[in-house]
Amino acid sequence: MGKVIIIGAGGVGTVVAHKVAQNPEVFTEIMLASRTKSKCDAIAADVKKRTGVTLQTARVDADSVAELVALFYEFRPELVINVALPYQDLTIMDACLKAGVNYLDTANYEPKEEAKFEYSWQWAYKEKFEKAGLTAILGCGFDPGVTSVFTAYAAKHHFDEMHYLDIVDCNAGDHGKAFATNFNPEINIREVTQKGKYWEDGKWVETAPHEIHKPLTYPEIGPKESYVIYHEELESLVKNFPTLKRARFWMTFGQEYLTHLRVIQNIGMARIDEVEYNGVKIVPIQFLKAVLPDPGDLGENYTGWTSIGCRIRGIKDGKEKTYYVYNNCSHQAAYQETGAQGVSYTTGVPAMIGAMMFFKGEWRKAGVYNVEEFNPDPFMEMLNKHGLPWVEVHDADLEL
Repeated sequence: MGKVIIIGAGGVGTVVAHKVAQNPEVFTEIMLASRTKSKCDAIAADVKKRTGVTLQTARVDADSVAELVALFYEFRPELVINVALPYQDLTIMDACLKAGVNYLDTANYEPKEEAKFEYSWQWAYKEKFEKAGLTAILGCGFDPGVTSVFTAYAAKHHFDEMHYLDIVDCNAGDHGKAFATNFNPEINIREVTQKGKYWEDGKWVETAPHEIHKPLTYPEIGPKESYVIYHEELESLVKNFPTLKRARFWMTFGQEYLTHLRVIQNIGMARIDEVEYNGVKIVPIQFLKAVLPDPGDLGENYTGWTSIGCRIRGIKDGKEKTYYVYNNCSHQAAYQETGAQGVSYTTGVPAMIGAMMFFKGEWRKAGVYNVEEFNPDPFMEMLNKHGLPWVEVHDADLEL
């Protein structure tokens, strides 16, 4: 159906490349580009071995609008799948506008100099994309992404009004390392060390990091201590589903992980500002990233499961209703299929499906949109077909 370019050659980019290649009837030409072409070449070789599909590769600096535009003009993609760093969202969106290319990402923009993420910067592009006749699809990973589509699906099929939303994210896997992050360490550590925040009664409530926590029971996994943190999809979901009285995001952390995280913060290694060392300016968290295990290398020895879903309470036909929709993903199965672990898999598969929705005309309209603003049904159908099957539980105890 169309030409696609994937920007980013980490764990998620690896999964997107494999999943796009598995669907040649939709993606007729594929290019994988990143700052390090050798990474793209290695992924392309593995994709060729597994699927027989040839990927083109290129080097590009996603911080440079000029380089991106030059590459877009050369390759002429119809859609960019952005799985680079969140800092680079706006430069890639700018390049898309200049070159007339549609856009999809998995994480919202975050300024490099401040550990803060919100959609305001990208929502500000809405009119520009409308005038250009281009589509921009925001947050099409798992969370954000699938969790947002789960919520839209629940609103469409199971509720007259949704009142309470709890997104629950459990990684019950074991990678065998003393400390490692499941995606880019710099982004991961910035995210989980921020203050907590949730929506209640029309306003945001801030908490200290990891202040609110309790054990929650995850299907096929059991009870795991879960912590309220702020996550970006809450911002768009409370805007697009205004009947919500409360919306929270819960994530599991092991005690060993939290201990390492506390030490990293206490000794200053989580700092995002520059310090001078031997006459050279370095950012401590970027140095830390260089010495921590590469998330893309964790897959081979990763065991266990992820479990991510939405637990919702509301009203249907005048009666209170509860609904839980979730996916469990095996780290080992993800690795066997794509060479990447489950966290990368659960982000990369939805990015491919979102791109598929665009090329099939299901999610295609001029402007900037979060995924819950589109029809959830065809996306939900494709989750079942492409490796992330979901389960529904009606009118059970949600523990929340």
